[in-house]
Amino acid sequence: MSVLESLDQTSNKAVNLGEEYLTKTQEYYELKVFQQLAATTAMFCKAAILGSLGFLIIILLIVAGTIALGNIIGNIVYACLINAGVLCVIVAIVFAFRTRIENMIIRGMSKQFFN
Repeated sequence: MSVLESLDQTSNKAVNLGEEYLTKTQEYYELKVFQQLAATTAMFCKAAILGSLGFLIIILLIVAGTIALGNIIGNIVYACLINAGVLCVIVAIVFAFRTRIENMIIRGMSKQFFN
């Protein structure tokens, strides 16, 4: 009988330890998911705020630059065309380096999510 009781106690301990392990694992993953969601939400909020402010700054700089260039060359239409050409060159450069930009973003995010 003592062997059966010993096996019963051992199996009960194993079941209890297994249940505790599952509970702790579930808690860990819930916290990990919360951490990732919080970091992602914060990142998107910062990107939206900084992106919108940066966009406004760029628009104001382009308008001011166009007006100043128009005053220098004496024709606002040519100043607009010159600024449009410069912006097209900038877009072409960014487009040419798009894979490098994507790789930098992926590397940065992978450090945050997989650590």
